[in-house]
Amino acid sequence: MKKHLMIAAQVLMLALLPSAALAQQELLSDPEIYEMDHFRKQCQTAEFGSAFMTRLDINNDGIVDALSNHGELTCDGKKGAECNEDGCPYNFYLRAKEGGYFMIATARIYSYDFIKRFGNMVFVMKMHPRFCERTDDKPCEMTVRVRGGRFVTISKK
Repeated sequence: MKKHLMIAAQVLMLALLPSAALAQQELLSDPEIYEMDHFRKQCQTAEFGSAFMTRLDINNDGIVDALSNHGELTCDGKKGAECNEDGCPYNFYLRAKEGGYFMIATARIYSYDFIKRFGNMVFVMKMHPRFCERTDDKPCEMTVRVRGGRFVTISKK
């Protein structure tokens, strides 16, 4: 029961983050510089893999957005220090038309594919099976698209 409440709280946090993000965040000039500076303060030595920051249009508006993969961070000699059995943290940033970026979500996932379905680009995220309410050891595959400043779940399997 306690685990289910914790999962529900995590899902709720993801659902609430977009509206809170828009209301409270200042725009970042570059999320890559922002995150690298953050980890350079947290680690004595921070190294970033080539896939630490990926630039792509995640919400199909024609503007290039960004996402960070903390599994590509080596902090004090430990690669993926923030990763665990649930995966690694990824931060998703949208670029505003006026310039600057804001974070719309953080997800702990194993990996993702960014593919076209029915004319729109969507994420197929591989996650811990419990996110699909399963107890087996096969990763959950959650398909989501970004609409406005929100993640919308299309399917889970």
